[in-house]
Amino acid sequence: MTVLTLTPGQLTLDHLQAIHRGGVTIALAESSRAAIAASAAIVQAAAAGDAPVYGVNTGFGKLANQRISAADLATLQVNLIRSHSVGVGEPLSPPVLRLMLALKAASLARGASGVRQVVVDTLLAVFNAGLVPYVPSQGSVGASGDLAPLSHMTLALLGEGEMLVDGKRVPAGPVLAEAGIAPLTLAAKEGLALINGTQTSASLALHGFLSFEPVLESALVIGALTVDAARGSDGPFDPRIHALRGQPGQIDVAQYYRALLAGSAIRASHEEGDDRVQDPYCLRCQPQVVGACLDQLRHASLVLVREANAVTDNPLVFADDGAMISGGNFHAEPVALAADAMAVAIAEVGAIAERRIAMLIDTSVSRLPAFLTTNAGLNSGFMIAHVTAAALASENKSLAHPASVDSLPTSANQEDHVSMATFAARRLQPMIANVAHILGIELLASAQGIEFLRPLTSSPALEQAHALLRAQCASIATDRYMAPEIERATALVTGGALSGVFRSMQGLPTLWVPV
Repeated sequence: MTVLTLTPGQLTLDHLQAIHRGGVTIALAESSRAAIAASAAIVQAAAAGDAPVYGVNTGFGKLANQRISAADLATLQVNLIRSHSVGVGEPLSPPVLRLMLALKAASLARGASGVRQVVVDTLLAVFNAGLVPYVPSQGSVGASGDLAPLSHMTLALLGEGEMLVDGKRVPAGPVLAEAGIAPLTLAAKEGLALINGTQTSASLALHGFLSFEPVLESALVIGALTVDAARGSDGPFDPRIHALRGQPGQIDVAQYYRALLAGSAIRASHEEGDDRVQDPYCLRCQPQVVGACLDQLRHASLVLVREANAVTDNPLVFADDGAMISGGNFHAEPVALAADAMAVAIAEVGAIAERRIAMLIDTSVSRLPAFLTTNAGLNSGFMIAHVTAAALASENKSLAHPASVDSLPTSANQEDHVSMATFAARRLQPMIANVAHILGIELLASAQGIEFLRPLTSSPALEQAHALLRAQCASIATDRYMAPEIERATALVTGGALSGVFRSMQGLPTLWVPV
């Protein structure tokens, strides 16, 4: 297993992709130890002093004015975790938990949280043992930290919570013992440091971002295949058009389409004598639409990598002058807005794909047989497969509503504006699944369209995509049970097969900017 050595504050998108994918263990740079020890010493001194320090010797939230005796400081931290473990809903997935454990360890290791080395080491030990704390997915409003989900994660570290083993909830204590990990015992501020922070919402947003990568790459391949199936023009992808606008995502997407369509005999067959003047927007405006989505996703990646490197608990410890300062870095507004932008981009990739399906089956705009079937009437062809795509695109319109504008005050109005980042990020997964199914349907439809143009062939890259589909799904000559074939086509979208077609092309701009 590969060892990933991380320097806190210097995580990259490549690091995050490796953590999300799994199959790595994590070590932190030795240089982080001194900073951890220095900040922990400041907290321990504050705990022994008389001055009130939020979360060290006071209550939390609206109870911050309540002083806690020195004898009860350890109990205060454990009670915090127990009382805040109130999540509901389905558990978060292992990739999200891997990110949560790693991001929390890296954040605490920056030496601004006042925890001891053993806290960081326990997080890393749980990660490296491949353990998955049981963390319900609902219950965080994305401010004051992702309190409920991070509390469930922490409760498992204490041996009081639960772990997921083979998909089943089991007590955490025996699982830790079997892995040779001592349950964590909390000192002053450490419970607060573990649950203050944006690591759940950031991990969910990263999970969405990374999960969408193969779907977006597939969308580019399938969109190009539809251009050829519809005998569309490649003129709208001319680089001069996009250079005049100057939008980087648009420029790159146009280049992707030129590469995907290069060498198509179908395109060559109608370069002259075609009486159509312009293609529908769903074909010729793909660089403008998908390129704008790509720009939004690229911006989101910048925000999320910054957040993965951030210290977001409270109060923060500054070892250079011994100060402990209360602030609001736990407010996940940057994550919420990034996730909302991602949601709109994801919805739009699916929306234009649905329009391409509608175009292919409609003889008023397409020169292919009605509903992509012979003997239409006896056969319905892709009529209702398109209805499914329309239903999924409509669902995504509702899911794309910005979560960040739906703040509700909590904690008796002490926490009177919250980000809703956790839901903003969590709702990305059903949206991605919807888009993947829309693209699976489009792949079936565009492949069928290509076959009506035989013996002409598409480009080498698109013929490769066509062959991948036909290895899973035969041509649909007459009506048959189509739902299983939609699932198989969708698996090519989500599983990386079509991504391989995209990535096999040389000399293209990378999908994501290096961060």
